[in-house]
Amino acid sequence: MELRVLRYFYTIAEQGNISQAAAVLHITQPTLSRQLKELEDELKTQLFIRNKRQLTLTDAGLFLKSRAEEILQLTQQTTQEFEDRRSELFSGHISIGCVEADNSDTLAMILEDFVADYPQVTFDIFSGNSEIITDRLDKGLLDVAILLEPVDTEKYATLTLPRIETWGLLVSKDSFFAQKSVITPEDIPQIALMASSRQEIMEMLANWAHVPAASLNVIGTYNLAFNVLPLVDHEVGAALVVKGALLNRIPEGTVYLPFDPAIQTNCVLVWRKERVITPVTNEFIRYFKEAFGKQNNNSAK
Repeated sequence: MELRVLRYFYTIAEQGNISQAAAVLHITQPTLSRQLKELEDELKTQLFIRNKRQLTLTDAGLFLKSRAEEILQLTQQTTQEFEDRRSELFSGHISIGCVEADNSDTLAMILEDFVADYPQVTFDIFSGNSEIITDRLDKGLLDVAILLEPVDTEKYATLTLPRIETWGLLVSKDSFFAQKSVITPEDIPQIALMASSRQEIMEMLANWAHVPAASLNVIGTYNLAFNVLPLVDHEVGAALVVKGALLNRIPEGTVYLPFDPAIQTNCVLVWRKERVITPVTNEFIRYFKEAFGKQNNNSAK
């Protein structure tokens, strides 16, 4: 016996009339009549004495109404208790680290749904490169983080995010290389580079260009791309970036050039494996798993 059908029966018993009950339930009268007939067939018992304008409960109907009232009331109370429990459990704070990348929009999408479901939760987003963010994650200053590969995730549980991040160089429009449509490995030794200080990034670029990492002409390092945009504009150097980090912030005097062959990596959601996480953080991670977990197979542990 379904709760829905039990609610239909109880409403009919309260109204004493099929058409009035159908109006209360916002369903059609034939549908409600059919559901009542199926319930009586299931119980093998007549529940109402049918007069022209009124329905009167039989003894069996009176018994079922009493039980239905108890069951429906208990269901409502249980639902409310779970709502109250959820509100109590998820009225906390979550600290999130996030790199500059296209997947910043992914974070925004999940966070929008999360705070809509749990309006009592507050959050803090810390932006930086993967090195700074992992340091704060290790110190317990962040609960979860979105990092840009390549990154050492041995001590973290990970969940790969869907958007592919494409690497390239941001160069001045007055630069010689601005005449090109792509940057090739042969171009790299000739370019003054501004890049992340992360060794993994240097090795990624060096391996792609087939040169030793020490031979890269890195004239400066940075944490956030925003800080080097004016330097690129004034031809101080070219900035190694992922396209998603630029969003709509590319200055008029610069141009983004992708690598050919392409360098593409993923972003990952990470959290410390051995650390006990709060119910709020655990629920936040669950939202990501429900959205993207199927494509990760066993990568999120």
